[in-house]
Amino acid sequence: MISLFRNFFQSKIGLPIFIGFLIIVALAFAASDISGSATFGGLSGDDKIAAVGGETISANEANGTMTNALSRARQQNPTITMPQFIEQGGFESELEVLIDRYALGYFARKHGLRAGENLVNSEILQIPAFRDATGEFDPETYQAALRRQGITDAILRKDIADGLLAQQILRPALGASILPKAVAKHYASLVLERRQGQIGLISALAYAPDEEPSDEVLSAFYAEEREEFVRPERRTLRFAAFGADNVTANLDPTDAEIAARFEKDADQYDAQERRAFSSFVVPTEEAAKALTQRIRGGVSLEAAAAEAGFNVSTSELRDQEQTGTATSFAIAENIFSTARGEVIDPARSALGWYVARVDQIERTPARTLNEVRSQIAQQIRGEKLAAALIDLSSRIEEKVDTGTSLTDVAEEFGLEVVTAQNIIANGTVFGTQGQSVSQAVRPLVDTAFQMEEGNPQLAEVVPGAQFVIFDVSDITESAAPPLNEIKEQVAVAWRLAEGGKEARKVADKVQKAIEGGASIQEAMRDAGVDTRQIQNINLTREQLLEQSQGRVPSSVVLLFSMAQGSTKVLEDQNGLGWFVINLDEISVGEVEDDNPLLEQTRQQIGNAVANEYASQLSRSVRQEVGVERNEDAIEALRRNLLGES
Repeated sequence: MISLFRNFFQSKIGLPIFIGFLIIVALAFAASDISGSATFGGLSGDDKIAAVGGETISANEANGTMTNALSRARQQNPTITMPQFIEQGGFESELEVLIDRYALGYFARKHGLRAGENLVNSEILQIPAFRDATGEFDPETYQAALRRQGITDAILRKDIADGLLAQQILRPALGASILPKAVAKHYASLVLERRQGQIGLISALAYAPDEEPSDEVLSAFYAEEREEFVRPERRTLRFAAFGADNVTANLDPTDAEIAARFEKDADQYDAQERRAFSSFVVPTEEAAKALTQRIRGGVSLEAAAAEAGFNVSTSELRDQEQTGTATSFAIAENIFSTARGEVIDPARSALGWYVARVDQIERTPARTLNEVRSQIAQQIRGEKLAAALIDLSSRIEEKVDTGTSLTDVAEEFGLEVVTAQNIIANGTVFGTQGQSVSQAVRPLVDTAFQMEEGNPQLAEVVPGAQFVIFDVSDITESAAPPLNEIKEQVAVAWRLAEGGKEARKVADKVQKAIEGGASIQEAMRDAGVDTRQIQNINLTREQLLEQSQGRVPSSVVLLFSMAQGSTKVLEDQNGLGWFVINLDEISVGEVEDDNPLLEQTRQQIGNAVANEYASQLSRSVRQEVGVERNEDAIEALRRNLLGES
């Protein structure tokens, strides 16, 4: 679970934030200069939006949290705006997460739990964005990454520590999420539940008026539906790529360099042993010993973990020191003293007690210089290339930092400038039929939509191998165009809306006829609707999910939530008409004790139960430490994010 933090920062382009499903923790980003405070509309960055125990949350921190939450939301919906994010409940949800994070950290420290500096350091060292081109942690890269996001070293360390503390608090609750078999059987039977009925579509197009709307009617319709015609923000992106092809220095190592490297890394070429293992973590020593005894008695580690409500993780091959760093040295010692296929004696880590099985043992004999010469030569050649690229990128970055334009930098270093016009936030080209930017440009798009015009940046798109200098220009803000530019499109939408009103009346008439005893075929035929628009449904939930691959139409979703013998109407989510949904019969499936579906359901529902336990515990923690919200400051922050004064 600690590994969640290691994936927070993936590239120099940006530092996306990941919120764990069961762990309430988020990195809080400052919205202004690291050493100062900002003013958001009428709200000072130093204003406190909430008090949690003995700590306060500033408007600066909350503003940064919302900004980064929007960036995460854009990974799923690249065109979403801050007002849309807030309208969908994102503001309140992220605020609650932020308060929970403070509450859990305060509660943990109050009760003597600690996340030591060394443990936090080990997490920072393993974040890829803080490493240089050779793969080593680099303090300058670390500080530059923090500056790009306006976050201080202290904020990052506190957030990682709070996350580790949250794990210590929540893990015992998560470990109790074992779903009884009888309950699991009930939910599993729902998967096999079969529903039979019909879905009929009353098309809005069939009732759309033929006449042209008057200018007055069209203007009124456009004023009311203006948000439906908003065009996304568009930007022009210019970029120049450089990499190994731009390095002209001689990279071949000498015999002396190879020999010196062999002597320096002699330990690597001694005989080595690495091991891989499968494991899960439990909160108490008693539980670990009991589960270990069961496994040694013949139950598989995976089955024992599933029955107890835990998930098994599998490690990569590691030596003893690496294993100790990832778990604890006591665990590593037990793993390296246990035979392949056997279960180790339980040992403790910072997260709890490990139940582990040795899966693989790899032993490598000692190697001579001649045996590894080509390997060392390739390594040194790669390091020289990385150093040359770092030097080149540093010289280019220095030019950028001193205000040199993209075209001037490209000309000086012999780089080709490529221009991509009218790009929107999802990477497609506005006004085209699905045309997208090239793969070389795609990693830059998210950052490009956060940049100011005419301020070039340097990005590492392939770590240690490919760099890009880029800027943006011709920014067109998101807005609805003048009516005369899209008059024909608005007229089509008006006809569809008018047809939808009539289609609703017909749908209501069909529904009433069915409720009066007519079949859906009779009711639609009597209403003058083409009965070929009726779709017969005879599916189990399991079949539905398999056929739809998770994309279930809203009309079918409603059919699987209705009472037997009922009829409902539902508007098509794209405004193309109205559905009449009739459910004839529900058949409940039977689940035998040996059906694999039972165990799958038990695990899946168990995860939901664990999530609920964690949520309840978090609420209890908030009640104990005390939370006071500053509603005036919260509302001021919300208005600022909406762009209101």
